[in-house]
Amino acid sequence: MKLFDYQRADSPEQAVASAQAPNTHFIAGGTNLLDLMKLQIETPERLIDVSRLDLARIELRDDGGLTIGALVPNSDLAADPHVLRHYPVLSRALLAGATGQLRNKASTGGNLLQRTRCYYFYDIAMPCNKRAPGSGCSAIGGATRIHAILGTSAHCIATHPSDMAVAMRALDATVVTLEPDGDRRRIPIADFHLLPGDTPHIETILEPGELITHIELPPPPPGRQVYRKVRDRASYAFALVSVAGVLDIRDGRIAAAALAFGGLAHKPWRDPAVEAILVGQAPGRGLFEAAADVLVKAAQGFGDNDFKIPLARRVLIATLHDLTKES
Repeated sequence: MKLFDYQRADSPEQAVASAQAPNTHFIAGGTNLLDLMKLQIETPERLIDVSRLDLARIELRDDGGLTIGALVPNSDLAADPHVLRHYPVLSRALLAGATGQLRNKASTGGNLLQRTRCYYFYDIAMPCNKRAPGSGCSAIGGATRIHAILGTSAHCIATHPSDMAVAMRALDATVVTLEPDGDRRRIPIADFHLLPGDTPHIETILEPGELITHIELPPPPPGRQVYRKVRDRASYAFALVSVAGVLDIRDGRIAAAALAFGGLAHKPWRDPAVEAILVGQAPGRGLFEAAADVLVKAAQGFGDNDFKIPLARRVLIATLHDLTKES
């Protein structure tokens, strides 16, 4: 690990002001950043420690929604009584990620910013456009078992690793930040993460020195919520395919659907066409298969990960059965 300067911030405003120097990173739980620094994938010249800021509260809003501080530990968020009762898809997604020890340390804001687990991104001897722009993508033509099948580009086929972000995508969360000029910015989570395009090293819409302060959830959606994750082993493994589903059924027909997917793309994936084909229809196997066909219509495998296309289809169908079965 290379030498770096360290500074502890006393307020969000001080943190943002201190982060204006080049190659400066915020650090809170550090569960991803420290690993990246040890491997010299990240080599910041300065760390701004935000872990002691007053951003670790979960608060009920007047509209029935929830405000979640950026420093709320993943374990606290998963166990919060209001989250358990009204946003169970979020609690289940959090519990499906990492280990208990990591969840105790990992923060909500940091979880949104964790970086891909692509083998080649973590191997600094290999070309990687995400780590070194313009160097090439070793994954294309390499081992691709964990890689993306949707939204890829000729420059990157890595996946986003977060379970929590997938649930927040289905819940239409909003990310609130403090900008370098002191203004607040509210970013719909749909716009927060970026597809790779020709700049895969730029993963979010955040500007340098912009600090996530909290996340807002809208009032709890009606209907049933499910998080289903398929992975190589039962714990401490990233998703091959995951689905966060929220489905409201009224008078025997689907009144509203929200379906977000992990393990398939560079960002939590949500396809309005998949939801549109469901809304207004009576649940049934044929309808679920039609929705799954829409999901994978544009999917592209890269050899080792070809299995993800039929797997994603089956996982969606199974999730829809879970969401619509009689309790």
